[in-house]
Amino acid sequence: QVQVVESGGGLVEAGGSLRLSCTTSGFTFDDYAMGWFRQAPGKEREGVSAISWSGKNTFYEQSVKGRFTISQDNAKTTVYLQMDNLKPEDTAMYYCVADPCDPALAKIAAMGLVRGGVSAATHWGQGTQVTVSS
Repeated sequence: QVQVVESGGGLVEAGGSLRLSCTTSGFTFDDYAMGWFRQAPGKEREGVSAISWSGKNTFYEQSVKGRFTISQDNAKTTVYLQMDNLKPEDTAMYYCVADPCDPALAKIAAMGLVRGGVSAATHWGQGTQVTVSS
């Protein structure tokens, strides 16, 4: 059974940092693109960042480039999102996603995740709240 569990959210002042973790089980990263989405109240859900199974390809939504860093552990069971220089507009519920894909197309799948490309097969975590105060 595929499980995706986020942690690490919280309240932080503008300019501060948080690191989100996504702990997974029930599948191997080789067959998935991993990513982070967020949704603020009254706004549409948006892709934030994604990583291919090899860890070599990473993608970011424009507003977080240079501030957020996605990575994975060597065991390929946990994905991280390091968020630095946080801004009030980063306030949202953050979701980790696991999107099944052909391993040969992992780079394209990860790129698609950041652009919001999810399917009925995409697995979602329950979300972790990030609140940035001004």
